Amino acid sequence: MMPYIWLAVIVGALILEALTFTLVSIWFIPGALISLILALCAVPEWIQIVVFILSAIIFLIFCKPIAKNFLGVKRVATNADAVIGEKAVVTEDINNIEARGQVKVKGQVWSARSFDENVTFATGDVLTVIAIEGVKLICKK
Repeated sequence: MMPYIWLAVIVGALILEALTFTLVSIWFIPGALISLILALCAVPEWIQIVVFILSAIIFLIFCKPIAKNFLGVKRVATNADAVIGEKAVVTEDINNIEARGQVKVKGQVWSARSFDENVTFATGDVLTVIAIEGVKLICKK
C-alpha cells in the first residue's frame, strides 16, 4: 500500500508545484521518491515516513535558496522610490476629495495626493514626499 501513497505524494506535489510555482512542494518529490524505493525494499513504514520528512526538510532548507538564485524573478529597479523624502512643488492644487493634484519633483511631474484626507494644498506650496501609492505621490507639509 505504501508505494501507492508515495506515488500519490509525488504526483500531488508535481501538480501543486505546477499550479503555484512557489518552490515549496517540489522538495517533497525527492523525499517521496526515496521513500518509494524504501517501500519497494520492504523497509518498515515508520522508517519511510521519517526518511520522507527528514529528506524533505533537508531539500527545502538547502536546495531552495540555490534554486531561487537560478529561477528567481529579478526585480527591476525603477528608482521611483528615490523621490521619497524629496521636496515637491505643487503645480496643480491638491484636493483628495476631488481626486486631483500634481507636484513637480526632480524635474518630473507626478500626480499627488495629500497624506491627510481633508488637507488641501495650493499651487506653489512646497511639500515633502512621504510615500508612493501606485503612480501617485503622497505628500505632506
